Amino acid sequence: MPSHEKRDTHQKTLSLNLDTTIFGSFAEIGAGQEVARWFLRVGGASGTVAKTISAYDKQVSDHLYGTGTRYVSKSRLQVMLDSEWDQLMGQLLVSRGADTRFFSYVDTVSARNYLGTNDCHGWVGLRFLREPGATSNDVILHVNLRDPTNVRQQEAVGILGVNLIYAAYHALASVEEFLTSLFDELGLHRLEIDCVELSGPCFEFFDRNEIHVFLVTGGFAEAVVFPANNQLVPPNELLYKRAVVLAPGGFDNVGQLHASLIQDTLAQLPEEGLEGSKGATGLFCLSIGGTSAKGKGVRTEEVVKRVKRLQALGFGVMIFRAKELYTMSIFTNRYTKSRIHFALGLTVLVRVFEDRYKDLAGTLLEGIARLFTQNVRLIVYPMAAEEVQKRVTTAGLTGWSWTEMNGMVSADNLHPSGPLDSLYQYLLSSEFVVPGKPGKLAGYDGSNPHGKAVIKGR
Repeated sequence: MPSHEKRDTHQKTLSLNLDTTIFGSFAEIGAGQEVARWFLRVGGASGTVAKTISAYDKQVSDHLYGTGTRYVSKSRLQVMLDSEWDQLMGQLLVSRGADTRFFSYVDTVSARNYLGTNDCHGWVGLRFLREPGATSNDVILHVNLRDPTNVRQQEAVGILGVNLIYAAYHALASVEEFLTSLFDELGLHRLEIDCVELSGPCFEFFDRNEIHVFLVTGGFAEAVVFPANNQLVPPNELLYKRAVVLAPGGFDNVGQLHASLIQDTLAQLPEEGLEGSKGATGLFCLSIGGTSAKGKGVRTEEVVKRVKRLQALGFGVMIFRAKELYTMSIFTNRYTKSRIHFALGLTVLVRVFEDRYKDLAGTLLEGIARLFTQNVRLIVYPMAAEEVQKRVTTAGLTGWSWTEMNGMVSADNLHPSGPLDSLYQYLLSSEFVVPGKPGKLAGYDGSNPHGKAVIKGR
């Protein structure tokens, strides 16, 4: 078969089985032995499979890999990977090491349970040699399983595992080639990869931050997170059961004012909103929305620079594929039932009401409804009237008006055009939209309450 032709899962598996230099072990927990099953059923398995194991029972798993870690976690996967590799090397290195490219594949997965109440995700790992006797390389992935049934999720894990092993030996020319190969016969509707760690000589020229951004710009994840300490983790670990403050924006220019948006909102969260949660966390939200599925038009390097500038303010950053706030809240609600607070400046609020939501049948009304049915509040902070005027003019908006107080405009002194103002006033009175109290926000102290002037937008 010509090398440029795409191979399906069966063809990939068979080609690996027929390669007499590739030999390894499989350890799979939680979603069957779907990866090993591919190698065992296509023929020629004795040429590739040294061992398969599924330590499904918790006591058995503890006996093999020790206690003290969650069963579906990166730390558990790392122990599994080290244990299986050490065993493989101890048993076969002397007899086969001179001409064998060894590998150990491991995964620990929480597929859909009987009631459908669990977070369907898992950790997948591969340690491999590209050449006999060379230094080993590691790939560690966090995956979200998006299929609606347990059987379909197991199938997706099996395909991913085959793709990963095949890619390790045949698709390492670039990050794009490697990640794209992992999704052969899959798609974002079936599976997401939202955290990747690569180590070893095969990956020494790969930039970890650019890889993380590329998961979104390349269409492999809905969102990824960069914690403030830059220790990359999947979103579920940072968001799980937390009250969340999200500060969306373009962040072409970054300053302490942006940090104050999050700081002030965190300080104003009601205590009852934190009950039953694991505390509160604040994150900047940077969207790559408006680009193609493959991220054309987005410079990954520029996104990484913006992330680093935002992290320097003391908060983490989430990168989203979509720009709409309702998509951000839907994603965040996968992992928490606590209320989500968006910390916004006025111009972001204006964009929420000016967006036509052309991808939704109900356009603007459906977009607004989707946002506020997610247990969401918009905390909207004042801006200088001069800045509001400039941005409204730049955007070419018409019909907006506002009342100025001490050179500032607040959310309760802003009026959309026409009938939209009635909807906006309802959201204000129902406290879906809440004027923010600018504690650390510079330039606004609320004094001189009678000094008002009316300025009309274009």
